[in-house]
Amino acid sequence: MAQAEEFGTELADFRRRVEELRSAPALPEADRLPALEAALLELRHAAEVLWPRYQELAAEQRRAGREEHHEHRLLRTLFQRLPVAVALLDRDTVVRRCNPAAGQVLGMRAGYATGRALTGSLAHGCRGAFRSQVAAVARGEGDRGLTVRLPGPPRHGGTALRATLTALRPPHEPGAIVLAVFQPAGPGAPGETGPAGPVTAVEREERRPDPSEAARGAELMDLLDGTTTALLGADSPKEVPQRVAEALYGRFADWVVVDAAVPGGALRRAAVLAPAGRLRDAVAGQDPSSWPPVVDAVRHGGTTLRVRPEDPGLLGRDGAGIPVLVRAEVGSLLCVPLSDGGGGPVLGALTLLRTGGRQAFGLAETGAVERIARHVALALRGL
Repeated sequence: MAQAEEFGTELADFRRRVEELRSAPALPEADRLPALEAALLELRHAAEVLWPRYQELAAEQRRAGREEHHEHRLLRTLFQRLPVAVALLDRDTVVRRCNPAAGQVLGMRAGYATGRALTGSLAHGCRGAFRSQVAAVARGEGDRGLTVRLPGPPRHGGTALRATLTALRPPHEPGAIVLAVFQPAGPGAPGETGPAGPVTAVEREERRPDPSEAARGAELMDLLDGTTTALLGADSPKEVPQRVAEALYGRFADWVVVDAAVPGGALRRAAVLAPAGRLRDAVAGQDPSSWPPVVDAVRHGGTTLRVRPEDPGLLGRDGAGIPVLVRAEVGSLLCVPLSDGGGGPVLGALTLLRTGGRQAFGLAETGAVERIARHVALALRGL
């Protein structure tokens, strides 16, 4: 670096001298010869001194570039193959980079996670604390450690992880980024914060492989057949919401909510099937207009698919003011309009919820539910 600065200074001096000699043609004839001799001297200096020095510096830079490239490749390989779950976050917990181990622990591919808030992979009750601790580390308030939970069945409390946070200041970044390392937390580990100790490799219970596409397609066909049979067995349109809810509840969704549009633009909660308890009773007594996905489905005919939804107010609140989304530990949400596809008014909305660690709704399942919703609309019309 010092040699490059010295060469730059010498080159700047050379340019200034050359600028002065450019006025030689305008000099009196008696003064031209010394100016031309000085110009030849500068040309010799450029050819014999400046150019060789430039070649030396360029060669050194190429060597340094190769070494730096090799170093980057080594660090990138190390980052990718670490058996520890590691993620680089900005102050808003948005993932800049994460390795495959982190993707396995958080339940998403590394490429999908990049550019998304990591809090979406955590249980709702942990998101606020994790976001605050990441922001504190990014502000330079020291390393932190806390225990977070992945979404899981409420009775099991989800999978607990120990998150260790430390600030990094890369040379080409405008501000600090946060290095987050995750390891299993012991049973009942407290959610403490403060300076963190050493970490070990993350181990996660191996997941069962997903069923094949053919098997999944057969399951969806069986689901369509079951709901169609249930709808054909309805004696009147009034029985339709309860029958479709019973066909979908349990094997396909943990919550099934059917809302019907009534004259005047209002909405009525027609059926709710969910685990027994106060929360189910609270949801059954809610005003459906407090659910934005339902309103969007009825007014605009839009389908809503959310995986690990961030907005806690997406499903309104219970009688105590607690968001239903948080209390039910919703992992994915699917809301489709009840429309026969013929251009008529939307008759209501079908909302399905999967909770805890259950696999999220996919695009193929969304398409199947949209067909089911069309059949429900036809049954509601009495066709």
